[in-house]
Amino acid sequence: MRLLSSSRSCLLGPSGALTGRRSFSSAQGRQATWGFVGLGRMGYPMAKNLRSKIPKSDTLVISDINVDATKKFVQEVGNDTPIEIAKSVRDVAEKSETIITVLPEPSHVKNVFHGMLTPELPQSSTQTERLFIDCSTIDPASSKEVANAVHCPGVGRFVDAPMSGGVVGARAGTLTFMLGAPTALVDRIEPILLLMGKRVFHLGDQGAGVSGKIANNYLLALNNIATAEAMNLGIKWGLDAQVLATLINASSGKCWPSEVNNPVPGVVPDSPASKGYLGGFGVSLMNKDLKLAIAAAKESGARLELAERARQVYDTLEEDEHFKSKDFSVVYEYLQK
Repeated sequence: MRLLSSSRSCLLGPSGALTGRRSFSSAQGRQATWGFVGLGRMGYPMAKNLRSKIPKSDTLVISDINVDATKKFVQEVGNDTPIEIAKSVRDVAEKSETIITVLPEPSHVKNVFHGMLTPELPQSSTQTERLFIDCSTIDPASSKEVANAVHCPGVGRFVDAPMSGGVVGARAGTLTFMLGAPTALVDRIEPILLLMGKRVFHLGDQGAGVSGKIANNYLLALNNIATAEAMNLGIKWGLDAQVLATLINASSGKCWPSEVNNPVPGVVPDSPASKGYLGGFGVSLMNKDLKLAIAAAKESGARLELAERARQVYDTLEEDEHFKSKDFSVVYEYLQK
């Protein structure tokens, strides 16, 4: 795993700046106390699946800026299993051996880890080395910066494991995780992720997971618009929406937006489109991921021909009060205007 050079500082400041350096151990053991930070659209069902599959004797410590979400979680899940609402994110880190974070943006991840690591977090009180698994979709540079803040003082291990599958996959426990971690840690991390998903792809060392996720979500942003346009085109020609979707999904046009998250209401009964475009993957989150891809492409010198036009579409949706809080498949409804 590549760490930042020793000339850099280590601990995250509120703005994400790092502040010493120390080695860390590699002790491993069974987890008994779990931490989960971020009970949003994705995190909430992921935490529910985690709690349902870990031993009943294990404790899950939860935290979210939305107090109502933590209270609801306890009411829905905590009848016969130990669940504790943390006083702060620092409380989560101090009590837990495995901490999972699911947060919207790089700034949120940096602020949460600043809260967990400052002042310097004590060593784990158990034989198990503390493990931080960040499932947020953020840029590789920010992910490596946070990893360095964890590794320098030797308070644990940090890996990135963003996921694909949307809210539907989070609820069903069928998510695909893209893991960036040293090979030596994979055997410890993979069973944890499979408590919340179906597949884990180890893409390389720390930072590789978010790189793969951003590439995937760039494609998703384009496929979503293309699917909406193709469905709209066929329907305008008089084709039945269900028949057209069946054809596409049996042909070369098949993709996740056409098969699982079809943007036409009624084609997929459980999709956001069939529920007024409520829930699902929000327009603002899709736009955020698209902009992360555009920024990362500029840094690496990768040429993107379709990115700017797609960004214009999602910017328009996000600026419109009617569309901005809905699932990103609402682009189909936008095309009707």
